Amino acid sequence: MITKSIEIKLPRGLEARPVAELVQLASKYDSTVHIEAQSKKVNAKSIMGMMTLNLSSGEAVTVIAEGSDEESAVADMENFLQGNAQK
Repeated sequence: MITKSIEIKLPRGLEARPVAELVQLASKYDSTVHIEAQSKKVNAKSIMGMMTLNLSSGEAVTVIAEGSDEESAVADMENFLQGNAQK
């Protein structure tokens, strides 16, 4: 299991479109991926769960991944949340 604290650097935070993109990214991995913020822990592959977090730019989250491709999952989640995702 890998746990990493990441600051959200997306200009508009995680509104609907970035949440959908984040869920698609997390869903590419076999590992379980969770986002923990504001004392809530949600499945990063769940659009409804992610929307409940209502995350803004500058907030810190913890990404937790466990499975065969956990390292890649955390690295991609970090790149996305910091605004470095490749389109």
